[in-house]
Amino acid sequence: MSVTSYWAEHAWLDPVVEQGVVLDVDADGRIAAVRTGVDSPPADAFVLRGLTVPGLANAHSHAFHRALRGTVQVGSGTFWTWREVMYQVASRLTPDSYFRLARAVYAEMALAGITAVGEFHYLHHAPGGRPYDDPNAMGEALIAAAGEAGVRLTLLDTAYLSSGFGAAPDVHQQRFSDGSAEAWAARVSSLKPRDGVRLGAAIHSVRAVPAGELGTVAEWARSQGAPLHVHLSEQTAENEACLAAHGCTPTELLASHGVLGASTTGVHNTHLTPADITLLGSSGTGTCMCPTTERDLADGIGPAVALQRAGSPLSLGSDSHAVIDLFEEARAMELNERLRTRRRGHWTAAALLRAASATGYSALGWSSGGALEAGALADFTCVALDSVRTAGPLPRLAAETAVFAASAADVRHTVVGGRLVVRDGVHVSVPTAAQDLASAVAELRE
Repeated sequence: MSVTSYWAEHAWLDPVVEQGVVLDVDADGRIAAVRTGVDSPPADAFVLRGLTVPGLANAHSHAFHRALRGTVQVGSGTFWTWREVMYQVASRLTPDSYFRLARAVYAEMALAGITAVGEFHYLHHAPGGRPYDDPNAMGEALIAAAGEAGVRLTLLDTAYLSSGFGAAPDVHQQRFSDGSAEAWAARVSSLKPRDGVRLGAAIHSVRAVPAGELGTVAEWARSQGAPLHVHLSEQTAENEACLAAHGCTPTELLASHGVLGASTTGVHNTHLTPADITLLGSSGTGTCMCPTTERDLADGIGPAVALQRAGSPLSLGSDSHAVIDLFEEARAMELNERLRTRRRGHWTAAALLRAASATGYSALGWSSGGALEAGALADFTCVALDSVRTAGPLPRLAAETAVFAASAADVRHTVVGGRLVVRDGVHVSVPTAAQDLASAVAELRE
C-alpha cells in the first residue's frame, strides 16, 4: 500500500523526540522531507499514533533456526549440543520448504518493526553436498521470501569449507561446503542484486574456512564493494583451537589475512583479548551483538563497551531467533553490561536505537537507511505508547520507553520504501504469518 505522506504523533529524530512530524515520501521510496511542528494530521497523510522510529536492522539472522524455538529448552547442554539439534533441522530443508519458512520468519520480523535483515546464509546444497540444478536455489528461496514479506535483504552468502582446523566437513556440513573458496566465489558471482536486495559475503568462522582461503573471500567482498561478516570468538573452544593450530587468536588470524576493515562486521566478538579489541577498533571493524542468542546458548557477555570505545561500531541481531525483538536486543546489551559491572547507564536510549537502526543498516550495505531525514530510505516503524507496557511515561521520554519497556508486540505499523508492510499490527501481504510459521515448522518435524 503506497502512501506519500505520514504524520507521526511522535518521532525520534536522532537524538530527540519531536511531536507532530510529517514524513513526505517520494516516488523512489525515499524521504523527501521531514516537517516538524505539525500539530494535527494533514488530510492526505496516514496517521502513525505512538512513537515512529527508523526501521530496525536485524544485522544477523539464520532464518532456519526459527524452527528451533521452544524445542531446545529441555534439559541441559552447551552451544555444541544445541548445534547437533540445529543440524537435524538443516538436514530436512529443501528450497521450497525453506522459502515457506523464511517467508513467515521475515514476516515476523516486519511485524517486529524490522525493515532490513542480514541473512548469514550457509545452507547451500542438497543433502550430501550435491548442488541443486540452480546452485543458488536456497539463496534464491531466501530472496523470494524476503520480497514477499516486504523487508530488505542483505544475503550474506557464507563460505563454510571445514568442520574444524584442517578437518573435512562432517556429514551435516556437506550441504554447506563448496569445496574451496574459489568455488564459493564462482557460485556467489552468479547471483545478481535486485530491488530490495544486497549481496554480501561471510566467513562462517576461522574454524570453518582454512587460513589460506580467508583472503579469497575477503578479496571477493572488496571487489564487489560488498559487506563481509564473520562469526568471531563466540566460543572459548574456538579460541583455544585457533591458538593450537596457528599460534594466534581468531582476530589476529583474520587481521593477518586482510579480513578486518570498515566493511567487515564480526558477529558476537565475545571472548576477546585486549589486543583483539584494539585490532577490531583501530581497523573500524564492526561488532554485531546478539544478546538473546548469546545468553540462550550460554555463550557469554561480549565486551561491547570496550569495543565501541576502541572504534568498533555496534549493531544488533536476533541470530538464532530465540525471540525476534530488536527492542529486547537493544536493552539486553545494556542490561548485560549492568550485570557484569554492577553499574547502570552504559548507553543512552538514543545510542541503543542507533545500534538497532542506522549502524545495522550500514553494516548490511544500506548506507542511506536507518534515519528519519531527507534523502534516507523511507523505512520506519511505529511503536504504540498506550499498551500495558508503554503507557504512562511523558512523551519526551518516548525513546526510553521504547528501548526499555516496549516489545515487538507493541509495533503497530511498519513502512518499507514508503509502503505499508504492517498496518495496525497485521502484515499486509502475509496476514496469516503465525499459522504459516506453525505449518512451516511442523513440516520440518515430520
